[in-house]
Amino acid sequence: MSVEKMTVTVVDPDGKWLYRVGGISALVIGIAYLSILPLFALVGNPPPSGGELWLKYLEGRTTVWWAILGLSVFTDFLFVPVALSLYLALKGVNKNAMLIASAFVGLFVVLDLAVLWTNYASLLTLSRLHTAATTDVQRAAYVAAANYASAVLESPHGSFVLYSRPFGRDPHNRFRYAARKRNLQ
Repeated sequence: MSVEKMTVTVVDPDGKWLYRVGGISALVIGIAYLSILPLFALVGNPPPSGGELWLKYLEGRTTVWWAILGLSVFTDFLFVPVALSLYLALKGVNKNAMLIASAFVGLFVVLDLAVLWTNYASLLTLSRLHTAATTDVQRAAYVAAANYASAVLESPHGSFVLYSRPFGRDPHNRFRYAARKRNLQ
């Protein structure tokens, strides 16, 4: 009797580097999120709404918010290699499902960067400009501009992007509603 030796490759040797990059990216995402938690605790709850309230809230907190923003944008970019490596690893199970899942991760990254973090960056920049403003007209202009960013962040369309973010807003604003209700009583 002869025994044939068969080689079974579990990992695609050509895509092995992408698996490694995806795994490292996933670990860095976890570490970054754990690093963001104390930063959010440090800055406290953001105001319920309104550009002027945001500008007053951000006074003295911009450095921490820039750190939160930077880490969050960095993690958004890290989702790309994670999604690609998961696609490569699981496309043999169900290629169409993995294509759809990867597309949704890509959509999340694009919307998170385009809607959420650009408006936070706008508020941070406007806060600095508002603090440095010398006339009431300049301050009013910065408040008006901050009202737009605040409205986008407060809108259900702006916050739907965050439903999967562990540190994001509640898409139904349950916590804010409860806080407003307590303040009105």
